[in-house]
Amino acid sequence: MRSVFLAVSLVLIAACASRPAAPPAAGYDLIIRNGTVHDGTGEPPRVADIAIRGDRIAAIGSLGAARGAREIDARGLAVAPGFINMLSWATTSLIHDGRSQGDIRQGVTLEIFGEGTSPGPINDSMRQNMLANQRDIRYDIPWTTLGQYLEHLERRGVSPNVASFVGATTVRIHELGYVNRVPTPGELARMEALVDQAMREGALGVGSSLIYAPADYARTDELIALARVAGRHGGMYISHIRDEGGGLLQAVDELLTIAREARVPAEIYHLKASGRANWGKLDTVIAKVDSARAAGQRITADMYTYPASSTGLDATMPTWVQEGGYRAWAERLRDPEIRSRVAAEMRGDGSAYDNAFANAGGSGGILLVSFREDSLRYLTGRTLEDVSRMRGTSAEETAMDLVIQNGADVGCVYFTMSEDNVRKAIAIPWVSFGSDGGSYATEGVFLRSGTHPRAYGNFARLLGRYVREERIIPLEEAIRKLTLLPATNTGIRDRGALRVGYYADIVVFDPGTIADRATFEQPHQYSVGMRDVFVNGVQVLANGEHTGAKPGRFVRGPGWKGDP
Repeated sequence: MRSVFLAVSLVLIAACASRPAAPPAAGYDLIIRNGTVHDGTGEPPRVADIAIRGDRIAAIGSLGAARGAREIDARGLAVAPGFINMLSWATTSLIHDGRSQGDIRQGVTLEIFGEGTSPGPINDSMRQNMLANQRDIRYDIPWTTLGQYLEHLERRGVSPNVASFVGATTVRIHELGYVNRVPTPGELARMEALVDQAMREGALGVGSSLIYAPADYARTDELIALARVAGRHGGMYISHIRDEGGGLLQAVDELLTIAREARVPAEIYHLKASGRANWGKLDTVIAKVDSARAAGQRITADMYTYPASSTGLDATMPTWVQEGGYRAWAERLRDPEIRSRVAAEMRGDGSAYDNAFANAGGSGGILLVSFREDSLRYLTGRTLEDVSRMRGTSAEETAMDLVIQNGADVGCVYFTMSEDNVRKAIAIPWVSFGSDGGSYATEGVFLRSGTHPRAYGNFARLLGRYVREERIIPLEEAIRKLTLLPATNTGIRDRGALRVGYYADIVVFDPGTIADRATFEQPHQYSVGMRDVFVNGVQVLANGEHTGAKPGRFVRGPGWKGDP
């Protein structure tokens, strides 16, 4: 009898082992139900449920029998991977306010830094200079390397994930300062070692910004050497190319040469043709990149969705006058002979340098948006032409005076581009998107200065104006260009798509209402239409309002050998 009982028991145990276990009452932490799921690949969407367990996507499909500790109904709404901001300047704004309100409310779950300069690596001299040049936001600088800065953000708490390229300008300043000369073999070797260290810490590659001093003092072979080091770790080269105006085609050729010689993928920051005389060159740029891609090079670009750029008054002046940093620049601008020479070059056709003054069509196309000195803030929102008329001085003289009086560069918006070219670039399959701005809040210290509306509206503007209203590209293609495309280009693992096992960076929005609200006249306005945002499985936006959660992490690049 005992043997019969044992046999029956064994049969029952085997049967139970072969039958799938029933899910627990709350098998998942969260289920997003009934959403129109855009998985990031560009394929047509489908209605499905998404389950999250911990920080990962655990299931996708029809999950009717499953249960979540929390459940959200996304019926009639788009569900997509979190958006990737390929060019973010939130390096300082996130220290002050880790909520990243301006970008989170558009669905950005990953901010990528490093256009030419990066918060590390720095030496003691650079640290002192950074402290001295702080404006409205004051903060300590306890880090030295780029990896330490990103770890510092993570420890402080930020809502989005963060990643970065290491700045070619930063490693140059680290070894050479602000002088215009070729590095010695020893200096170049130390610059290469700094890039190697940053890549091992998790940098995505090397970034340059070649219209600015001292970045444009770097020759092509110097950039090839740095990019080659990044390539050994699987990284890429990304660049604000040397000229976006009269020398645009030659500047694109330089990027292609760097990528080819260093054997790395490369990306053009904020693809554009700057200045009316150059608008027609964009077609040739596209043809050059398409040809390089057909030949096997991995070349891509990113852009912002506005016909105006934003940078300082330094972009109106030749870089020779800026050698040595701000103090040397301001001192030279006090010299009557130098002022006369600078003014003459500013009035030129832009052939000698990427002249933002000429590209904007003169002072009427330059909007002043941020000052360091309180005594000058009343000029915020005026054009350089307006201020020139008020003061009774030429526009060139006014620009130089403002740089001296402000004790720092002056932030500006430049109306240099064609709306038709913006539409054309949006439709290019290998172009992703970056705001080229900070991530601010409509409160506190951020209201002390103006900004470009792209800081609040770049991504929502794409989905509202160019997808829904103008139908430049379909929604699923726009989402691919906001998610999986930049993740693939940068080598970021387990993000950028809605796939089982990927991190739960997820957005839920209304395709019928998502839109930007920020304008050049009133830039501090949040976008609308984004309902819910999750970062690493944690909800940071709920029904359009920030939850206060800060689950963002340092997302490391392909050179990092630990966990992604």
